[in-house]
Amino acid sequence: MPFAPGVLERPALEVAPLLLGAVLTRGVISVRITEVEAYLGETDPGSHAFRGRTPRTVTMYGPPGHLYAYFSYGMHVCANIVCSPEGTASAVLLRAGEIVAGLDEARSRRLTSKTDADLARGPARLTKALGIELGDDGADLNRAPFDLELPARLAAWATGPRTGVSGLGGGVDYPWRFWVPGEASVSPYRRHVAKRAG
Repeated sequence: MPFAPGVLERPALEVAPLLLGAVLTRGVISVRITEVEAYLGETDPGSHAFRGRTPRTVTMYGPPGHLYAYFSYGMHVCANIVCSPEGTASAVLLRAGEIVAGLDEARSRRLTSKTDADLARGPARLTKALGIELGDDGADLNRAPFDLELPARLAAWATGPRTGVSGLGGGVDYPWRFWVPGEASVSPYRRHVAKRAG
């Protein structure tokens, strides 16, 4: 059932908890979202859009309800749901979820996963399980092959620092990671560790 894009036309900190329990489908696979992170665009030092519009971030400035997909560390695709009014560059990173349909297909894409809870635990695993690729950047989540079904009611949730964000935008001052407590699919928290010059 299509969602009303206006529901997502608000800041990422408001949209993030609304997405917990939402079901994102691509083709035959559906994932119930259990963990997300909010990014507030040009006002957020942890956001890709902090320094303004670039070729990489143009989708973040687009209409809410679209997918912002990007390469992380040049090897993994990560996916965000664009929110806030068009031109704001606010988005919610999809960090983890539980496969609720298409389990066999998801298993075939994630042969290294030891358990089903592991299939979409972490942003790169989630996109791999769903088959999201860089070419899906900008996709409308109300149109095939995607479908986003928002939950009928707000899930119970917890918050904490975003994973892997260092310096400004990271740590306890930015408790902008949201998750469903007790869910096996939620990824473990990892704080950013600065690399030493060799």
